[in-house]
Amino acid sequence: MFDSLANALGKAYHAIVGQKVLTEANVDDGIRAVRQALLEADVNFQVAKEFVADVRQRVLGQKVISSVEPGQQFVKCFHDSLTDLLGGQATGLPIASNGPLILMMCGLQGSGKTTTCAKLALWLRKNKKKNPRLVAADLQRPAAVEQLQSLGKQLGIAVHAEPTTARPPEVCRRGVEFAKAHGHDVVILDTAGRLHIDELLMRELQEVHDKCKPHGVLLVCDAMLGQDAVNSAKEFHARLPLHGLILTKVDGDSRGGAALSIVKVTGRPILFAGVGEKPDDLEEFDPSRMAGRILGMGDVIGLVEKAQSVIDEKEAEQAARKMQKGQFNFEDFLGQLNMIRKLGPLKKVLGMLPGVGSMLKDVDLDDKHFKRLEAIIQSMTVRERQRPEVIDLPRRRRIAQGSGNPLDAVNGLIKQFKTMQDMMKRMGKGGGLPPGLDGLLGGGGGAGPKRGGGGFPGGFPGGFPGGGRGFPGGRRR
Repeated sequence: MFDSLANALGKAYHAIVGQKVLTEANVDDGIRAVRQALLEADVNFQVAKEFVADVRQRVLGQKVISSVEPGQQFVKCFHDSLTDLLGGQATGLPIASNGPLILMMCGLQGSGKTTTCAKLALWLRKNKKKNPRLVAADLQRPAAVEQLQSLGKQLGIAVHAEPTTARPPEVCRRGVEFAKAHGHDVVILDTAGRLHIDELLMRELQEVHDKCKPHGVLLVCDAMLGQDAVNSAKEFHARLPLHGLILTKVDGDSRGGAALSIVKVTGRPILFAGVGEKPDDLEEFDPSRMAGRILGMGDVIGLVEKAQSVIDEKEAEQAARKMQKGQFNFEDFLGQLNMIRKLGPLKKVLGMLPGVGSMLKDVDLDDKHFKRLEAIIQSMTVRERQRPEVIDLPRRRRIAQGSGNPLDAVNGLIKQFKTMQDMMKRMGKGGGLPPGLDGLLGGGGGAGPKRGGGGFPGGFPGGFPGGGRGFPGGRRR
């Protein structure tokens, strides 16, 4: 979502970064470029005006530190202002003093509200060990109740549903009472949306609020709508006591201006961001880390948290010990591939590393390459996977035919895999790197940072044949 905004802002402040001395003149030049970048990203005009004024005041009022370059100080001020614009400190969900936590979800039709209800319930169960219950109170949109029931069944989350002839406020009230009686500690109310804000919608939502007294009203906004999302959020906030916002379709091709404007206009924080279509594609929104992503500083903390949530720590430690002893085989490699794939699209994962996001702009990282490697390894017998040294030429031909890959691809994978084993043995004994590692980690880009990258941090045994310029499986567009 923030790609175009990040690129525009990057051009704006890179001109300042190289300056040896910050003067009022070159700061103003940078500020004008920043303002233009914000407006092109569909940021509200007043919000952009106030933001650049804040950046200017911070930069010109900043005490000069001799050990830090002026340009770096500008970026620090820029990051701090952007963090404040996105809400400052990360804000969590409200806390219920007694009884279940009641969350009321509202938003326009088509914003992804029903799907977000299910995603939030799953997030609460996985990360907070809660026992949520969904209440299907969107009785206006055809099949909305069935959609929520289907999602609940898929995720194993209970759903309270009633006939569409019932009144939504009463459905919500009975859903909350049922949840209290059956030990649910979170209730999520999926209320009806409209194609536009109208008086009937707001009266119904206010009645639901009065009857259920939710601890928090969460507004679901479609990030693709740009300023329309900002305007609808402003209208909802005028009628309901919003606790926070959830942005959906953040992975879409939008300019990012809505996220920067919506917090400033409503005064309410963004709590979560929907970053994909899968049920677990919901992330907590952290303003400081998001500001870092936009400015190309990456989000290593977010990457680590993502890895911790999907990767088995014991399995990873066991694989690391085997690699150090040079006992790593293709079965272990296949397990590592599966763990890495759980992190999500490779380009998205690498984009969370500092300085890598801008490098990936013109690189096409083909996630299908994982499947090709997986097909080659799965075409091996158990003995071949456990003892790669037995794979002779006839076996390689059989593997190539069975996986639908050329023989060169199989030969390249096995050769690079053996080189990786030798490297791990030498490193385990305290030796240096063996020769012939060119292209091992980047599949053609070299084996270290001096030669174009070195692929994914930590390296993939066997590399990625066909890659380019240090990116696994990548190619320049």
